[in-house]
Amino acid sequence: MKQQSKAEHGLFLVVVALMAWAIPGAGHFLIKQSLRAVIIFVTITATFLIGLYIGSIGVVNPQTAKPWYMAQIFASPAVGMLASETRDGDYEVFGRPADIGQIYTSIAGLLNLLCIISAVYMAYQGRGEMIGHEEDEEPQNA
Repeated sequence: MKQQSKAEHGLFLVVVALMAWAIPGAGHFLIKQSLRAVIIFVTITATFLIGLYIGSIGVVNPQTAKPWYMAQIFASPAVGMLASETRDGDYEVFGRPADIGQIYTSIAGLLNLLCIISAVYMAYQGRGEMIGHEEDEEPQNA
């Protein structure tokens, strides 16, 4: 079994973090936590899309709702593309549906931030690099 150098391990952690941000659950998928990755992807994507459905695309607004946008951007870089569409204010939303939509999309972003931290921590602990090696070895009977 080949040990990774500190630089390789650091690069692996950065890749896990970036993938986890780009696609919810992808960081866990990289460290071979497939079921967890699917659950994260479905949960965060569904929460974000429900927020967009309730409040419209206008809830992603980096101009007038900057604190909400800072939470939303953690869901994925795709939020930045949505923000470029809504930047000119063509998608104004008002009332309770807009508030609820902002809350849902922001919660999705903050949940993904927790999942990014989880994936990086698991990778730091060695998951994804060591998985499979322990199972290949047969237990020795004394």
